Amino acid sequence: MVNEPPQDTPRRRRPRMTRRGWLALGAGLVAVAAVAVLVPLLLLKQPPAVPPPEKPTMLLVPEGWRASQVYEAADKALKVAPGTTRRTAEAGTLKLPADALGNPEGFLFPATYPVYRKTTPRGLLDYMVRTAHQRFGADRITSGAQRNGVSLYQTVTIASVVQAEADTPEDMGKVARVIHNRLAQGMTLQMDSTLNYGLGRSTLDTSHADTRMDNPYNTYNRQGLPPTPIGNPGEQAMHAAVDPPPGDWLYFVTVRPGDTRFTADYAEHLRNVQEFNAQRASAAD
Repeated sequence: MVNEPPQDTPRRRRPRMTRRGWLALGAGLVAVAAVAVLVPLLLLKQPPAVPPPEKPTMLLVPEGWRASQVYEAADKALKVAPGTTRRTAEAGTLKLPADALGNPEGFLFPATYPVYRKTTPRGLLDYMVRTAHQRFGADRITSGAQRNGVSLYQTVTIASVVQAEADTPEDMGKVARVIHNRLAQGMTLQMDSTLNYGLGRSTLDTSHADTRMDNPYNTYNRQGLPPTPIGNPGEQAMHAAVDPPPGDWLYFVTVRPGDTRFTADYAEHLRNVQEFNAQRASAAD
């Protein structure tokens, strides 16, 4: 077979861009450039990211703390100059019972409070006092105070003494009963805790000379309750103050931790006091 010579393959022509094509290409490039510019502009206009919520520091106010202790701790938590919270409290602008005469002692409710950067001494104190009103204004508290023939403020005062004197929740009720019994019989309370508050100290050592001092908080030589609460009581102490268990106790002494002895017999009380003194002497040796 004779092969035929190959035929020449025709050359392909390079396509030429028409005027309409050039216009379309130009428009596309302009659109791409516009998007490239628009994206960073949109990113710049986005609202800033929301910062995480502020984590507060926590201020713990233990049961029984005096107002002076609360002021000092608040100054540190708020990072203000020492004495700032005290001056705010003494300005007389807090919403306290009328018989408190502007003194917030007893109404700085023991709890854990959040402290933020914008928290002020006034705001923090208002929060504490408002919490006290909410807790102390419960029906059980107000009706109990009326049943005992005392005002709410006097009940807070009794509870503050209970908080200072009792070692256990069970003892709180008995201490409250001793206070009510002694008030009913016209006896002086003779509480070391009130005397020490008036002297601005905390100690177990009370001398005979101390008990003869002329001090409004000296319940050894003054009848009735001290003029103000002697600390800030918690709810257990308040409940003990309004609803103490029945009993004829008039005396008590904590011979050793966890061993508080209550009695209505003075001679028995003296024997308990002697044992307490012997315990203290042996511990000092």
